[in-house]
Amino acid sequence: MIKPAEFKRRRRQLIQMMGPGAVAILPAAPEVVRNRDVHYPYRPDSDFYYLTGFPEPEAIAVLIPGRKPAEYVLFCRERDEKRERWDGPRAGQEGAVRDYGADDSFPIADVEEILPGLLEQCTRVFYAMGSNPDLDKRLADWVNQIRRKARAGVHGPLEFVALDHYLHEMRLYKSAGEAALMRHAARITAAAHARLMQTCRPGMHEYELEAEFGHECATRGARFQAYPAIVGGGCNACVLHYVDNRDELRDGDLVLVDAGCEYGYYASDITRTFPVNGQFSPAQRAVYELVLAAQEAAIAKARPGNHWNDPHDAAVRTITKGLVDLGLLKGTVAKLIKDGSYTKFYMHRTGHWLGMDVHDVGDYKVDGAWRELEPGMVMTVEPGIYIPPGMRGVPKKYWGIGVRIEDDVLITKEGHEVLTRDAPKDVADIEALMQAR
Repeated sequence: MIKPAEFKRRRRQLIQMMGPGAVAILPAAPEVVRNRDVHYPYRPDSDFYYLTGFPEPEAIAVLIPGRKPAEYVLFCRERDEKRERWDGPRAGQEGAVRDYGADDSFPIADVEEILPGLLEQCTRVFYAMGSNPDLDKRLADWVNQIRRKARAGVHGPLEFVALDHYLHEMRLYKSAGEAALMRHAARITAAAHARLMQTCRPGMHEYELEAEFGHECATRGARFQAYPAIVGGGCNACVLHYVDNRDELRDGDLVLVDAGCEYGYYASDITRTFPVNGQFSPAQRAVYELVLAAQEAAIAKARPGNHWNDPHDAAVRTITKGLVDLGLLKGTVAKLIKDGSYTKFYMHRTGHWLGMDVHDVGDYKVDGAWRELEPGMVMTVEPGIYIPPGMRGVPKKYWGIGVRIEDDVLITKEGHEVLTRDAPKDVADIEALMQAR
């Protein structure tokens, strides 16, 4: 897990960027009702947790650079013996300081009384407007109250600054501790994908593979998934965000599994595609190896000094040329790319940032240009080809083939590290693993 010293370092970095006369306000995520008296399992807001390490709801973190009594104030729930008998222990004000590094802590019930006074001392408010509508309104009311005191010499905040812009830039660069958590999440997820290859058989249902995946992750210490698993057999693999996971897996079909666990609040994201019966058909193998070649070309471009779009361009070139070689596209590769003809088969980007969120934060362009890749960034590389049944001009042997191959890649000083390399993806390795079951 991330050590308290790292959370403190993050807060110090943000405080230095904010400068004197500023205040930053971050609310915890609210609890969400699933149905009647049942809540969804609580998961802290990523920005809030990134700075505080505090896992409880009903909390607000406040950073005030240069304030001598306390630069970091945490409003949170008080200890409550009766509620803790029902819901588990709370940190309370003592625990917020002792265990979570707050300089001072107050009951969340006192925020209306205390926070406006803290705002009076500041000229700039760093806040992610729109992330918490209730706090948005309360904050606007507090600022208006302060401004009504102008004749008494109280001016308060004059400027609102987008806090999420600063935080998301920080989160884009993973520390050694973060990389270690992501590496562990990747190993767990890779083992779960290998298990699916070993257990998959014709006649099983997609939801059975989903259950096997969750079981394997949980037994290795990752109770929660980073996102709802996609388990698409046959033509379901051609639906990019298919999550029904209810159909029978048929002999002769491929199954696409896009699933990843969350460990220590950091995500893994792997996609593997394999034959239900353990043996690729010639047509399936041709499409699969084309996608694998595109992924390898893209990963080769994931290195410092290249730009965010370079892996995508490499994947597009490889896929377009391969589709021409298979007879699925006609024309010159350059013109087909310029016209976007390949998007009939490959309609999404080649990856996204990865971190605490599966589609993690961070700008992809800076000043209108694709961002340069730098050490510490983590990205997915996930090209695919999707050929739904009945596609005009495509031989029937390719119908119903959907292939995506996805890995998580950490940019390093020397080049890159494929965090998810333990998940089998070569045809020979997949077939050998499945036939040895």
